[in-house]
Amino acid sequence: MPSLRLLTAAGVALLAAGLILSRSAAPHKEQKERKTAPDFTLKDADGKIVRLSDYRGKVVLLDFWATWCGPCKIEIPWFKEFQRKYKDQGFEVIGVSMDEDGWQSVKPFASEMAINYRLVIGDDSTAQAFGGVEALPTTFVIDRKGKIAAVHVGVASKGDIQNGIEELL
Repeated sequence: MPSLRLLTAAGVALLAAGLILSRSAAPHKEQKERKTAPDFTLKDADGKIVRLSDYRGKVVLLDFWATWCGPCKIEIPWFKEFQRKYKDQGFEVIGVSMDEDGWQSVKPFASEMAINYRLVIGDDSTAQAFGGVEALPTTFVIDRKGKIAAVHVGVASKGDIQNGIEELL
């Protein structure tokens, strides 16, 4: 099976060639079609435990990304803006880094990018729990009940993501 890094590199090449990489789902799945987001227990940069289930009652943007992923770097400023703008309305961004060397790459990158939302280090089992994350970035928008309302594979438009968040808030 090709590595996530190889698949992402292929995706970047397609994007550079002018092909559309994003396979965003419809703005939101109907309530009855939404599946509960798998829970996880991961550690943040301070070693504190993060459980997705602890965020029930909030709208969550869950982003699978990596420091070496060019398209991921496009979305990070948007996610920082969303975190600032909507935090007081019950919204949170959680970034799940898929960097193989973990915090060694993520901590300096997060500092350089002034990331203002919670980061955790994911692994293959985390990705598999979400249906097998096949490309980076892959972003899940999770409603207040903990159900996946939308999935964006590749770079989605800022407006599509923002509109989706606002509808759920």
